[in-house]
Amino acid sequence: MKNKGFKTFIYGLLALVISSINFAFTTDNPAKKDTTVATGFKLKTIVIDAGHGGKAAGALGAYSMEKNVTLALALKLQKAVQKELKDVNVIMTRTTDVFVPNRSRADMANENKANIYVSLHCNSLPNARRVVNGKTVSVPNRSGKGVLLLVNRIGRMNEQVAALRENEFAEQEEQYSKGTARKELDPAQAMTLNAFRDKFRKQSIHLASLINNEFTNTDGRNSLGVIEQGVLVLAHTAMPSVLVETGFINNPDEEDYLNSEDGQAEIVNSIVRAIKQYKHELEQTAP
Repeated sequence: MKNKGFKTFIYGLLALVISSINFAFTTDNPAKKDTTVATGFKLKTIVIDAGHGGKAAGALGAYSMEKNVTLALALKLQKAVQKELKDVNVIMTRTTDVFVPNRSRADMANENKANIYVSLHCNSLPNARRVVNGKTVSVPNRSGKGVLLLVNRIGRMNEQVAALRENEFAEQEEQYSKGTARKELDPAQAMTLNAFRDKFRKQSIHLASLINNEFTNTDGRNSLGVIEQGVLVLAHTAMPSVLVETGFINNPDEEDYLNSEDGQAEIVNSIVRAIKQYKHELEQTAP
């Protein structure tokens, strides 16, 4: 970067990012949070991603498919967010049974400068191998139970840095899309992107934890916890992102829950409550 003014801006932005990385998520004691001083930041855009779709059915239950359950949940979540958070714009990666590539979902979020990305999925266990009458056979494993929250793991952080770079430095978009040679990052630029990456990771974990707490404490759901894992759609998003495994569709009891109106309402309401709490903390306003 040869422009002195732009370089000064980058250094200033770096200082701001580093000073705010641990702003509200470094303490579990609400009394230590300043809820009376607004930061000026507003959570404006949420992307809701209904996993799979079209030719990609996802996991299968006895009578339902993941792509249909996630779409039903996503549409209900869209309405709930629009009702509860009227100042927030909701973008859907799909609203019908169509196939959307994972990278296109992430690109949609990046291009719209979303503040958070929530991807809805259903879990499933692979068949177990057992010996029956001296022969090894494949037996359905329907023992899976509960929710699981995924955030992007460290191993795929370079992909998120690339997403951030594409999002923040639009003049290089042509080089990225064509896969041509890229300029080396200026040290200040690299530090800024890494700071954003680390901040988004912490915020992703915090949002996932809030959602998980709602599932377990409010709905009484079993949980497998919050796990960092390499997930393509999360790796390419340039904002805090969470993938919600809402339940095991190949478990008969969970499949019934995932397809029921009451079950879907509980799932949606828990996610909305968590988003509202996250938004209040992020904006540093009193609930």
